[in-house]
Amino acid sequence: MKFRNMLALSASAIVFAAGAAVAQDQDAESTRENAVSRVLGTVTVTATKKANVENVQDVPVAVSAFNSDTLDALNVTTLESLSYSAPNVSLDDVGTSRGTANFAIRGLGVNSSIPSIDPAVGVFIDGVYLGINSGVVVDLFDIDSIEVLRGPQGLLFGRNTTGGAVVVNTGNPTDEFHYKVRANVDGPVDGDRGGANSTIQGTISGPLIEGKLNGKFGIAYNSDAGYFKNLYNGDNHGELQATTYRGALEYMPTDSLTFLGKLEYSDSRGDGPSGQNRANYDRYSFDFAIDNPGLAESQTTLGSLKTDLDVNFGNGVITNIFGYRKYDGVSSGDIDASAKTQFHSDAEIAQEQFSDELRYAGTFGKADVTTGLYYFEQTLDYTEIRNLPDTRPATLPASIPWGFYGGGSMEHTVFGAFANVDYSITDKLVATVGLRYSTEEKSADVIYIRPRFPCSVVDGTCDVNGTNALLGGTEDNGFSDSNDWSNWTPKLGLQYFWSDNVQSYALYTKGFRSGGYNFRITDLPIFQQFVNATGDLGFDEEEVNSYELGFKAQSDDGRIQVNGATFFTDIKNIQREVNTAGDSGSVQNIINTADGSIFGIEVDGRLAFTDSLLGTFNVGMMDAKYDDVFFDLTGDGVIDSKDLNLDMPRVPDLTYGFGIIKDFDLRSNGAIVVTANYQYRDKIAYTDSNYGWVQAAEMVDVNLTWETPIDGLSASLYGKNLLDEVQVGNDTQLPFPGTNSTGVNLPYQDYPAGGTFSPLKKGRLVGVELTYSY
Repeated sequence: MKFRNMLALSASAIVFAAGAAVAQDQDAESTRENAVSRVLGTVTVTATKKANVENVQDVPVAVSAFNSDTLDALNVTTLESLSYSAPNVSLDDVGTSRGTANFAIRGLGVNSSIPSIDPAVGVFIDGVYLGINSGVVVDLFDIDSIEVLRGPQGLLFGRNTTGGAVVVNTGNPTDEFHYKVRANVDGPVDGDRGGANSTIQGTISGPLIEGKLNGKFGIAYNSDAGYFKNLYNGDNHGELQATTYRGALEYMPTDSLTFLGKLEYSDSRGDGPSGQNRANYDRYSFDFAIDNPGLAESQTTLGSLKTDLDVNFGNGVITNIFGYRKYDGVSSGDIDASAKTQFHSDAEIAQEQFSDELRYAGTFGKADVTTGLYYFEQTLDYTEIRNLPDTRPATLPASIPWGFYGGGSMEHTVFGAFANVDYSITDKLVATVGLRYSTEEKSADVIYIRPRFPCSVVDGTCDVNGTNALLGGTEDNGFSDSNDWSNWTPKLGLQYFWSDNVQSYALYTKGFRSGGYNFRITDLPIFQQFVNATGDLGFDEEEVNSYELGFKAQSDDGRIQVNGATFFTDIKNIQREVNTAGDSGSVQNIINTADGSIFGIEVDGRLAFTDSLLGTFNVGMMDAKYDDVFFDLTGDGVIDSKDLNLDMPRVPDLTYGFGIIKDFDLRSNGAIVVTANYQYRDKIAYTDSNYGWVQAAEMVDVNLTWETPIDGLSASLYGKNLLDEVQVGNDTQLPFPGTNSTGVNLPYQDYPAGGTFSPLKKGRLVGVELTYSY
């Protein structure tokens, strides 16, 4: 049976059941808490790392916080789902390799899948920082809350959070027996698309030893038949099989001591990127044809152990969070995004990290004190293999295997010490003073991605020493180098409470994004120019100074809530991944290109029109400009006003959205909950030259849920991206022209000068879901 027919039958069943329920007697008493009340409930945040969680309306931080009820209402399934739920936030998947984050907040982010680049938006799962962007955009389940912090968070969250931080808190074990099962199926309803995507998730939780030991176990399985249709052979593309296992134990040996351990393992296997080449197909279509379906396989282990000890000293809490992560992945992609074999790429990643944070939070009279130590270390190995058959050396016999092989290995350590004091000058005025010292070191072996005999950095068979045998020893294999950076990160703030429900704040903070090494060096002459100009084999750190004014206000009953902020971000030594077309397919140089600044305004809030109708809204505006450019961004051979007047990548001028939640109480027959959201995001430049760009998008999502008379059982019909907007993870320029190539590079043109690699995101889809919770 076709997916559309299955979906229609399922939807009809839900609508019929809902209609029957409405037709029945509605005079019986109802004791349920409606959906609006659940969403209106107090939302707490952990991001301030205080001894106790805080009401999001009380903290002087620009943060969008989502509790479990809100996440259910928005049908959030991945972090990427939140891209269209908060102002000036883009939590995109880069698309080159499945699950690789391309996050940007307030215009600061990363535009590449190169794993040696540190994230500008830090992702923390249960207090554990994820050291690389790979394996971040995965399916979410059993989530207690997600906090999206906008602006540099370098004091409490460390370096490499110049754009912001995404804090994910998974569900904890419960002291009462509880289980939840969720199953859904969704997919395309347009006839030229692929097949269905189905997910089943389950968790069970409860006491193992009454009052002492609680446990939890969950499993999620996702099977995707492939949303897209590959015009090369008519096959579905985007297939995926992914399984996640998660367990947790909470042990309370005394009233003052708690251990919370969590362990997760995930295995994901699917197709490579669904790459559209805009030299062959219209950028406003989902058409593409590739002769290499590719693959994306990964295994991730993530563990944490949190220890909390209540102490009499300052009536505080000592907390220690130990974290471990191991990520292994292989991928293959059709990067030329065409039916020809011009540029195919394979990659291997092996990453392992350990971290530990020890902190104390307590109160001494008028002072709330948070202080701690942080340690992080990781090893990273990366192999990249490029198949560019047209560049085969003429003198190389056809029987000898070869390719573009290279990558790099790195050892990375970080140490930090921090202290933050919130001092109540009066009952209404609070001053914040904070300081963090961070030092880090990176040691790297970089092997140039050049024509050479087969080898693997991950397996240790690529030699960084010596010369390239395939090229007759005319160039070095690579280099070994190390560097270190140390910085003081200050934070100064004032917060004034005009009343119990209205506050304003002023904040200054500084942040740094680490320097490092490029594991994707393909053009040695250009790389050598950088080395000669800077005297360094790597790139330098990026420095951000941020100034922010904000307010938070709500009515006494919490039914009206409005928050706003205006910010100015001054960026020195902007760290960019400059993409250009070249003989090796695409050339990506990581360099410090410019100084710049971003001014922005954000407003978001909610209004309960009635007890059963809630409206939400958000608006974000940004104006970014270069103050000084010291790299040729246009590629025309000179640095001039053309470079200075380019748009800064990943900075939409405008984002805005609104939504509603309407609860229809059917009394003894349950309830119907309708959620609808609209979000607009302006076009953005993707490449520094502005030749690569992502068009504007209007996202419309709708969810209709019947909370049945059976306690804990609900059925939903939902639609996502109902306007069928075309969006991509990146828009990388290639040297392979197609039928629509213009031959002339111009910013923001619909058809490119040559080819592009533009991995597609899913368009319109409709689905049904059943949930049972006890």
